Amino acid sequence: MTELLNDSYDVVVIGGGAAGLNGALMLARARRSVLVIDAGQPRNAPADGVHGLFAREGVPPAELIARGREEVRGYGGHIVNGEVVTAVRDRADDEITGAAGRGAATADHQSASDRAGFTVTLADGRTVRARRLLVTTGLVDELPEIEGLRERWGRDAIHCPYCHGWEVRDRAIGVIGNGPMAVHLALLFRQWSEDVMFFAHTLDAPEGEQAEQLAARGIPVVIGEVSAVETEDDRLTGVRLADGTRVARAALAVPTRMVARAGTLAGLGLHLVEHPSGAGEYIPADATGRTDVPGVWTAGNVTDLTAQVGNAAAAGAMAGAQINADLVNEEIRDAVTAYRAATEPAGVH
Repeated sequence: MTELLNDSYDVVVIGGGAAGLNGALMLARARRSVLVIDAGQPRNAPADGVHGLFAREGVPPAELIARGREEVRGYGGHIVNGEVVTAVRDRADDEITGAAGRGAATADHQSASDRAGFTVTLADGRTVRARRLLVTTGLVDELPEIEGLRERWGRDAIHCPYCHGWEVRDRAIGVIGNGPMAVHLALLFRQWSEDVMFFAHTLDAPEGEQAEQLAARGIPVVIGEVSAVETEDDRLTGVRLADGTRVARAALAVPTRMVARAGTLAGLGLHLVEHPSGAGEYIPADATGRTDVPGVWTAGNVTDLTAQVGNAAAAGAMAGAQINADLVNEEIRDAVTAYRAATEPAGVH
């Protein structure tokens, strides 16, 4: 069944995870017409539960999303399952009428940057227009090419100690040397287990201060490329090195390269930037989620690579509130202009 959509909305939210849904919730409660477009590819889909989220500890990711969707719809928000293929700015002289009169602006436009809206096209050919956009498309974890690793991802092959550390506590943990944050990750996981081993993999052996820190914390370093993950009875049992050596481990921590999902949004002028940590690429935004592109906000992992679910939801709420305030200010300007025109004495300019 194809969901029925309005022709236009105050705000279109691209991405329906925690950030997108919480942003939509704030906007819907502010009596804004809002549409969430979700491609159904959440980063945390392989995980059994969401952790570190107050009052919802351990909730399955799918359950959290389903509840969030229900709440947004309860305030009149629309949600569609679909993929955005393009999003472009409309011409400045196009009329952006909003949706169903719920706070939409007049047809008067200040400038191309401030007043022109957007046209969003879905993969099925449908289009909708929006006065503002909230981008919450998340990120993709790029895993190293190790045989069998992807099949264990989110189970006993993990990336974040705060998300999964408790679940692998006291186990024999291996940390794969992949990227600039690998040694840091090994030192973090040492908090959850005394048996942590660092596999240099394709990196050079740690030197200087890093080597000293690993040694001081009792974390041995294994030199050599990891070629495969070993399993037995659907559980991880260790790794196999390129030279055939097998090393027993019960869990693996893998620092991924995190890349924001933004390929289809290049037409807006949103471009990925290398993160200062070297851990991936993101879309820059200020503390409220406002990007350099007028009318476009962002929240969640697309702009904060390390955000957990709680952080992403909070950022979505902030962005939603800021978008509503921006629309309110636009509507105030329109009202003042109309008021002056109506009350100005005839012949006075």
